[in-house]
Amino acid sequence: MNEQYKSYGGTVVMELDGHKIKFPEFSLTRLLRTCFGEGNGEKVCVLIDLPDPTDIKDLAFLHDESLSIQNYGYKTFFLGFKDGALSDMNWTGGSLFAYKETGGSNLDLEDDCYNVDGDLMSLDQHIYPNYDIILVVSTYSATAPLTAKCKEYGFRGATLHGLNQIILDSGLSVNYETVSSDAEKIRLGLTKADSFEIDFEVESQIYTLILHTNKQDAQKSHGLCPPGKPDIANLPAGEVYFVPEDVHGVFPFKYAEETIGLLHVKDGMIYKSQFVYGDYELIRDHNERLIEDPMIGAIGELGFGTQVLPFSGRDIQDEKVFGTVHIATGRDDHLGGNITPDLFKEHKNASHDDILYALYKTPEIRLPEVRMNKDSKTTVLIQNYIPSDFLVNLISS
Repeated sequence: MNEQYKSYGGTVVMELDGHKIKFPEFSLTRLLRTCFGEGNGEKVCVLIDLPDPTDIKDLAFLHDESLSIQNYGYKTFFLGFKDGALSDMNWTGGSLFAYKETGGSNLDLEDDCYNVDGDLMSLDQHIYPNYDIILVVSTYSATAPLTAKCKEYGFRGATLHGLNQIILDSGLSVNYETVSSDAEKIRLGLTKADSFEIDFEVESQIYTLILHTNKQDAQKSHGLCPPGKPDIANLPAGEVYFVPEDVHGVFPFKYAEETIGLLHVKDGMIYKSQFVYGDYELIRDHNERLIEDPMIGAIGELGFGTQVLPFSGRDIQDEKVFGTVHIATGRDDHLGGNITPDLFKEHKNASHDDILYALYKTPEIRLPEVRMNKDSKTTVLIQNYIPSDFLVNLISS
């Protein structure tokens, strides 16, 4: 897939295999109304993460160019509410708070947070019980901890980590009714599968990972979080996923731009990394961590993207692109799995980390074929990062 992304005065055009796809100009009200439904006086707030959360006082963080994600959270959501989205949604509130960045994907949040006046507050005492809608714009994903908290306190919300302009102009500008419909079509095509096989090619060698799903119901991330029950939408959305019940085989992992290792898996756990090329210290460090805390090698998710989107350079959107596949290690309790933070020896290890395979992110790793085994039949899903006719026909139906 050859893609180019261009923005023309608010209209975004993506060129995909010679075809131009246009996205409408981003509208905060349209996004929120589609995801959360018509407002009914709900109280909303925005959370951002900061290396030093006290830098929210007097909006000091806005002067740090490295905090572009948090700047988008401020400008797009906090100011967007003040500019009319709050009244358009018939919501109240719109306050901004900051908590200390966790340092890892889906790690639990510290309870301390601060408002723009610099006052120390508590997430458990002042935020979760007092807001109906909580939007989190952060460097590190907060989906897992927020999913647990929403069930405890009864709020709804969305996590939008890694936000950038491409995501605003494309992944957050789409019609999420359509996204949900397409994801459901693919979910129905994959649900109740017995297993999936992924072939990887590195340095002219083929390696295969087999993930057993044992006829479990497929799940979907589709962006809709309507009234009626506590829930968290992960935006941009658009994927179908499973919590594998057993995994074995070998699959490659890109540690850095010039470093590739082979991860060996049995009984659902990565137990060693094998050096292929690059910086051997990264491989050795990974192996030491696997020995110290074996749970960091637990395979917690298999996911397939369902949207036609430009690659943004952020996994939160790029893993939703049609033709990509991702595997995640670590906690999966927010997905309905049994890998919970208490199983890890250290809090900092209890993350959920997606490993994305996409042409523009892992060109060194080829993806000859992804197959589904279901009802004694093998069906090809992806070949060389291109969705098969089977997947395309599911959406077209």
